[in-house]
Amino acid sequence: MIINFYTRPGCHLCDDARLMLKLVREDVEFEINEINIEEDDAFHEKYMLMIPVIELEDKIIQYGQVDYATILEALL
Repeated sequence: MIINFYTRPGCHLCDDARLMLKLVREDVEFEINEINIEEDDAFHEKYMLMIPVIELEDKIIQYGQVDYATILEALL
């Protein structure tokens, strides 16, 4: 299972989401594919007001304020 994690440098919500993903990964095995939206114009346009964005199988699980329970539920 691979989670796409859309982020950008200097984003404190992204830092919080990164830590939350690591906590969830202690309970459920998955890979994190971290994508810097600053490096891709299409991703920047799509996600610039939403980051951080957690995506699984092309479906957005959560964005903005990320919490453990929502991510865990989506992965189970």
